[in-house]
Amino acid sequence: MIFTGYVASNMGAHWLFLAILGYVVQWFGDSMDGSLARCRHIERPSYGYFIDHSCDGLATLLILAGIGLSPFVTMDVALVALAGYLLLSIHAYLSARVLGEFKLSYLAAGPTELHLILILLTVMMMILGSGQGIFGSLSGFDIFVGVAGAILIILFVVQTMVTGRRLALTERRDH
Repeated sequence: MIFTGYVASNMGAHWLFLAILGYVVQWFGDSMDGSLARCRHIERPSYGYFIDHSCDGLATLLILAGIGLSPFVTMDVALVALAGYLLLSIHAYLSARVLGEFKLSYLAAGPTELHLILILLTVMMMILGSGQGIFGSLSGFDIFVGVAGAILIILFVVQTMVTGRRLALTERRDH
């Protein structure tokens, strides 16, 4: 729904309502699947972890591809944001493996805040339209999404350095 809403916004901004509805459905479904399994006593932790995060990666690809195919953000900028998100995801999964810590929130923002930011961004697209580029061919939405992607990449680099140092000190003490 999100992908379709963004791509169809090439025919009119009213299609962005579909993307917003898609965010709500995706957010609700992603929040409920594990809780429902626990409530029904049918948990499968390894399977659930694997499927949940595989679906998250695919959903993120579709969301950012849709944004990149919309008239609001260029594909190259959307791909920078996708790379940042996937790099930070890789860090989270590696940290879960080597440290036993699974962290989904950075800079006081987690999945809930991310959904709210994306919904707000989509509402702003509806209000402001695609308009002219502020800096040549880059729109304000390009700048926003590009900066968000750059922040994610910087967070990945910083978190990788911190975790690497932590592991080096821990393993040095153990030997």
